[in-house]
Amino acid sequence: MSADGKKLRVVALNGLLGYGYPRASLDRALAMEPDLVGVDGGSTDPGPYYLGSGESFVSEAQVARDLEPALCAAAERGIPLIVGTAGGSGAEPHLQSLLTVVREIAARNGLSFRMAAIHAEVPTETVLAALGEGRISPCGHAPELSEEDVRGCTRIVAQMGTEPLIVALEGGAQVVIAGRCCDAGVFAAEPIRRGFDPGLALHMGKLAECGTLCARPAGANDVLVGTIDGDGFEVVPANPERRCIPESVAAHSLYEQPDPNCFYEPEGMVDLSGCRFEQVGERTVRVTGSRLVPAEQPTVKLEGARLRGYRAITVAGIRDPGLIAHLDAIEQSVRAAVNDAMADALAPEDFSLRFLRYGLDGVTVALEAAPVPLPREVGLVIDAVAPTQELANRVLKLARSTALHQHYEGRKTTAGNLAFPFSPSDFSGGAVYDFAVYHLMQIADPAAIFPVEFEDVG
Repeated sequence: MSADGKKLRVVALNGLLGYGYPRASLDRALAMEPDLVGVDGGSTDPGPYYLGSGESFVSEAQVARDLEPALCAAAERGIPLIVGTAGGSGAEPHLQSLLTVVREIAARNGLSFRMAAIHAEVPTETVLAALGEGRISPCGHAPELSEEDVRGCTRIVAQMGTEPLIVALEGGAQVVIAGRCCDAGVFAAEPIRRGFDPGLALHMGKLAECGTLCARPAGANDVLVGTIDGDGFEVVPANPERRCIPESVAAHSLYEQPDPNCFYEPEGMVDLSGCRFEQVGERTVRVTGSRLVPAEQPTVKLEGARLRGYRAITVAGIRDPGLIAHLDAIEQSVRAAVNDAMADALAPEDFSLRFLRYGLDGVTVALEAAPVPLPREVGLVIDAVAPTQELANRVLKLARSTALHQHYEGRKTTAGNLAFPFSPSDFSGGAVYDFAVYHLMQIADPAAIFPVEFEDVG
């Protein structure tokens, strides 16, 4: 199918593989004879833990539940199925985990197809070479990158655009399982490969990657259908209980973007300043005017996670108005006591101790003044992070026991300050990771650092 007066139709299963979707919605979408089934498999939204640890964000059982009917349908119809950011973070353990799920589904259902696995994990030495050549810059407000940051990462991935996906499709892959991938690329690669306008394709992909979040009622757990032609594209929910309207589609075009006039992909800037959103059916919106301004210098975003330490937490409730009024002073006293008690094992800079006061400033922290009057109740989370789990547990026990009986001005009793909903009150949180690498790397070939491996399944 070409772009000359013809159309290409994509099906987005949902907003993230494993979130679920109504099977009836998939059946309705398949009845529309799509050319591609795709789904995003991950995000950095859950934080760096999953990249650093290699664990999957969604359970394999949920992933298999979502993937099996879609994979069977795509194989039966001979259309491509693409999954981006396998396993939640798209590193090698996540990719291999999803490849195993695909093989198991194929074996259960007697399916045969050509599969492409696209690797996104980047060797440390590759990143260091780019750093030494001045080809790495911060993404957003990230600090300048150092060699120590790079070497401290357990894993580093690069976020691919459409080019590696196109390589896989050109190689005859019917099923493409990609490592870390730009969400829009999952749905834009095949239209771009077939000659449709890349600006329109990427904009459609941006809307499709979240399922029916661009519809009303919004939800990431339902099926969206996108159809692109030579002049624009249309989006419609497969579920008749949802509808797209110009306001909902335009609003989702701004999703996670600081500038309402554009968004950026590895291919360049997608200019939305000339977009039109038009209702063309009761539940369908047509979009025109999106255009790609190609990047002068191709870049990919690097994401790298390093082990920061180990976590222990406790949760408690506070009801005493006098205590709530003196939480700042109590926190300072507890910190001082813990620092003194841990002096034999840890310097203050070697561990962290946070007091998250929900109902007061647990979300805003110091960005807003305390409410007046003060809340009737506050939920307190004490969070300790130290180099080992044993040390984190030790810091937390000291902080919890000190806070429990800490004196404050006007106190009239000797009873405990905190109400604990659980026994035991302390929880070991395990490994803690942070993003040490969140940077852009200049590359000459947008596909070269993403090896594509083909396999005949079945």
